Amino acid sequence: MTDFTRRPDGLIVPTEINRRSFLAGTAALGIAAGLGGTLAASGARAQEPTRGGHLKLGLKGGAATDVLDPATYSASVLFVIGRLWGDTLVETDPKTGAALPSIASSWEPSADASVWTFKIRNDVSFHDGSKMTVADVVATLKRHSDEGAKSGALGLMSSIKTIEEKAGDLVITLAEGNADLPLLLTDYHLIIQPNGGLDNPAAAVGTGPYKLSSYEAGVRATFEKNAADWRSDRGFVDSVEIIVMNDATARIAALSSGQVHFINNIDPKTVPLLKRAPRVEIIRSAGKGFYSFLMHCDTAPFDNNDLRLALKYAIDRQAILDRVLGGYGTLGNDYPVNSNYALAADDIEQRAYDPDKAAFHFKKSGHDRPVLLRTSDAAFAGAVDAAVIFQESAKKAGIEIEVRREPEDGYWTNVWNVQPFCASYWGGRPTQDSRYSTSYLSTAEWNDTRFKREDFDKLLLQARSELDETKRKDLYRTMALMVRDEGGLILPVFNDYVMAASTSVKGIVDDIGNDMSNGYIGSRAWIEA
Repeated sequence: MTDFTRRPDGLIVPTEINRRSFLAGTAALGIAAGLGGTLAASGARAQEPTRGGHLKLGLKGGAATDVLDPATYSASVLFVIGRLWGDTLVETDPKTGAALPSIASSWEPSADASVWTFKIRNDVSFHDGSKMTVADVVATLKRHSDEGAKSGALGLMSSIKTIEEKAGDLVITLAEGNADLPLLLTDYHLIIQPNGGLDNPAAAVGTGPYKLSSYEAGVRATFEKNAADWRSDRGFVDSVEIIVMNDATARIAALSSGQVHFINNIDPKTVPLLKRAPRVEIIRSAGKGFYSFLMHCDTAPFDNNDLRLALKYAIDRQAILDRVLGGYGTLGNDYPVNSNYALAADDIEQRAYDPDKAAFHFKKSGHDRPVLLRTSDAAFAGAVDAAVIFQESAKKAGIEIEVRREPEDGYWTNVWNVQPFCASYWGGRPTQDSRYSTSYLSTAEWNDTRFKREDFDKLLLQARSELDETKRKDLYRTMALMVRDEGGLILPVFNDYVMAASTSVKGIVDDIGNDMSNGYIGSRAWIEA
């Protein structure tokens, strides 16, 4: 049993509470021969980068308890720190989410996708001058497969049987086929370290574009350019400084006054104010995370699908998008996948607010009493307001929703995954497989809608090992319709990531479905006078 817990922002972090390991996959199958200028090839940069300067990032998501062992990384600050000093085996294409080479230059699966052979680069050195070897890669992956390491990637590694060096290659054997394995290995915890980090996991010695100069947990971190970086398409500034700014007002003030070049986690309600600041631009990136209301399919009265459909038609999604998110998001369709996921269906009809259909299904359900909805802003920013909007729109269909505001303290322990109808939030996952495996597989510990269907489970396992992308896309479409039409998820909106930067900062890549350019903000951006 793996020790993890789910934070309100959807991140999985080590905890004293026992949680079942979850299987997370990746965004798309990708087999490539070389790196060859990943960012330029993606079309993300149309101009020649300016080199030099000192880039300052004011970031929310740091704490005095943070440590530099990548196994423990959870929130935004450590996410960006890890991307500065380290590399993973595989990266993702910012535009498509497909797998791209990094420390692994190429890979090849067996016919059933259960055995994967990775070619590892032999011209890469660590910051301490030692040459990176296949043995370092093997040791890294094995460390994160060890429960004693308390790694945030432990759940991802649970499907791996063996990790070996064979004839100079990395060979990974799985318990079952998984077409998504390459991107499983993009997980930000899996930074390649000398001897896997076994000697000093918090040394922050890696192969990345910057070397750590100083670090004060919860306060700041500074980095200098790695002159021996094995890549030329990143690391354009001479140095990077991360200043922890958990207070929203402090971040906005720092950017507006020019003390920092970039800030994250902008509340949409503050965007109009921030837009007034000179030389500041708002950056939005469509995400995979979503705001939702959850119904337990096995608990009365929500074990009645007509009642579930009534509530799905009774919610005004556009009103929630406009009034709660300020327009910074996209409409949801009652299944947990949007166009930011590889192989997402593009022909499923958008469910619209329809009081008449809601009234029809409500009458058909035979339910004639108020429906109790528990909510709290611990679920997501504006969850109480969203519940009230839901209450208002449902009233037009003759459905009475009783909104009960729960204390923020203890919400994720006492309400979420406990009470049969509540507000919730989920962060994105790398792939459709990991999204569905986490909370829709019948046996999933975090099946928070109690959606349990054997035919769905079979489709999920079939899709996992299917290497033909056309067939796989069809399987995922069928699964999406099952969840949309018979599940307990009411998903009104997917939220955007909202950030802001000085207009002097260039090269910020919109990395599909990911925050802060998938954490690479420090190595992809440059400064122009």
